Amino acid sequence: MINLDLFDDGGEEGTSADASVEGPKQEMRRLIELLERWEYAYYVLDAPEVPDSEFDQVYRTLQKLEEDHPTLIQADSPTQRVGGKPSDGFLQVRHRVPMLSLGNAFEDSDVLAFDRRVKELADLPADAIVGYTTDPKFDGLAISIHYQDGRFVQAVTRGDGTVGEDVSANVKTIRSLPLRLKGDRIPASLEVRGEIFMFKKDFAMMNQRQAELGLKVFANPRNAAAGTIRQLDPKIAASRPLRFYCYGAALDREQLRDLKTQSALMKWLGDMGLPISTLSQTAQGAQGLLNFYRQVGESRTELPFEIDGVVYKVDSFDLQDQLGYVAKAPRFAVAHKFPPDEVLSRLQNIEVQVGRTGSITPVAKLEPVKVGGVVVSSATLHNLDEIQRKDLRVGDQVLVRRAGDVIPEVLPFSGNVRSASSIPFVMPTHCPVCNSLVQKEEGESAFRCTGGLVCQAQLTQSIIHFSHRRAIDIEGLGSKLVEVLVSRQWVKTPADLFRLQFEDLVQLERMGEKSAQNLLDSIHKAKHTTFGRFLFALGIRHVGEATARDLALHFRDVNKLMSASVDQLLEVNDVGPVVAESIRQFFNEPANQDVVHELITLGVCWPEDQVKETDVTHPFFQKTFVLTGSLSQFSRDEASALILARGGKVAGSVSKKTDFVLAGESAGSKLDKAASLGITILDEQTFQGML
Repeated sequence: MINLDLFDDGGEEGTSADASVEGPKQEMRRLIELLERWEYAYYVLDAPEVPDSEFDQVYRTLQKLEEDHPTLIQADSPTQRVGGKPSDGFLQVRHRVPMLSLGNAFEDSDVLAFDRRVKELADLPADAIVGYTTDPKFDGLAISIHYQDGRFVQAVTRGDGTVGEDVSANVKTIRSLPLRLKGDRIPASLEVRGEIFMFKKDFAMMNQRQAELGLKVFANPRNAAAGTIRQLDPKIAASRPLRFYCYGAALDREQLRDLKTQSALMKWLGDMGLPISTLSQTAQGAQGLLNFYRQVGESRTELPFEIDGVVYKVDSFDLQDQLGYVAKAPRFAVAHKFPPDEVLSRLQNIEVQVGRTGSITPVAKLEPVKVGGVVVSSATLHNLDEIQRKDLRVGDQVLVRRAGDVIPEVLPFSGNVRSASSIPFVMPTHCPVCNSLVQKEEGESAFRCTGGLVCQAQLTQSIIHFSHRRAIDIEGLGSKLVEVLVSRQWVKTPADLFRLQFEDLVQLERMGEKSAQNLLDSIHKAKHTTFGRFLFALGIRHVGEATARDLALHFRDVNKLMSASVDQLLEVNDVGPVVAESIRQFFNEPANQDVVHELITLGVCWPEDQVKETDVTHPFFQKTFVLTGSLSQFSRDEASALILARGGKVAGSVSKKTDFVLAGESAGSKLDKAASLGITILDEQTFQGML
């Protein structure tokens, strides 16, 4: 009899403790008791206390101790049995063929050593090419499915490898599992081995429903699958999105005489209607195994399900027979595991970073750990609300999770023993870059630095905005050039743009004399602007073009605006509490006021007639315009400025609140909507007459 099961994983190398501190026997006992506790939590309670990587690390440490001191091996060591204790809530069933574990490979050298051992044990030449089957290592629950005369009769969990649990009622609800096999080569008795799991998208939707109902939210798809199969009520299993893939069978040699290989077996199982992974392949030699590992690893994050490695099996059944087994694992198969995606670390500090828009983001500084193949020493914590929700504190043990190129996530660890000296994180009151006040806006989770014009962290973005054509409008000052000017520290505030010298600019790469002079001419031209454009250029949060124009028309003087109270700001058309508070915070910073005064001192100005009293009798006063089509006598900006100067408003879309639509050539849907709503439509000639 031969076991063609896809076996469960073993362990990962680590150094959880120093055996030299205690005697080897006492250290073995300590590790055994620790692993027993973790196994009970994982397999019986379905409430894992540690991530797989931590369990694997301690397990491998115990293995190493036992290899060094074989006479001290204790009978109850986890290394002397496979798996965990089955739950007492189900009927226990002894496996006809044990469901054994696989040895693990972690490095390329481990795979090369596996291939070399296969050839040595089979007495093959060193340069022989061995054929293998390769499969993904599903991250779910191993299961044994029994069919009698082609009909489903029983499903048994792996349990301790020898005795499992009868979970037939739950497994029968899985729609991807055939209850009756098809074809004309169905054996009288068939035991297949496979994995029960969930697709990632199904798991996310299920967790969302669980949360909405106030029920338990699962940590990952594997725990969800395992917890579901152990429910005593099959209706619960039926309501959850479980799936099944077959990866092997336990068959007698008589049943295998026509198949000859593992790959032929899998085709036969697939022909009978059992779901088989499309990732499974055959490979030649060690290099073929490594190629498969890398191929699957590169596409891992795009797979619909979770995997934690790949499995290699010698393809030939005759060669499998020849290789045989060690005490609890086959010599003809190995699991090549991916680097862990979830490991334990220590939260050493929480610092804050300032983004280019002034947002203050707390960042976890971690004890460096290797997760997902990358060393991680810091990770964003997003915002204060997230830290408080997770109750993270400096000094805590935390889980660091990473998948593919996804940004690392820091999670609370249920086994954390918190120090009495730990204190909750407090958001700083002043920006760590410019020392401006940090404020949290009502209704938002983010904190922001209020030093918009002087904060170096925000400088590049604020200069790009300041020079935009709809703001101060400095032609030829693109984002790349702004980055150069900021990096050379020639520009530390918007006012420094008006201090740039020809002699400096011509030194820049790709900046000839003509380009330098053109830029200086554009900067000089930009000094003559409008009050509304000037205010928009300052980059005050929530102050767009329309609000900036409303502020300009209302206050008419920049000093009056800078000293205005929140209540005075609320008098401005369309300025609500959030916008008013944002304006007040901006001008409360003395550094921002200093930059405004510098700009005016350096010659930035606007004609006085642009801020004269609005004629309340003008037909445009407090009327809303929408512009559409191509205008021949005005640009869109010019027409908008003319409307705004006369107390009107300019909107982007037509609604019942629209008073006039100014339509040029090739006007489209806005014109049609205006006609349907009965809104007055103006051509350019009529518009000019009304001016």
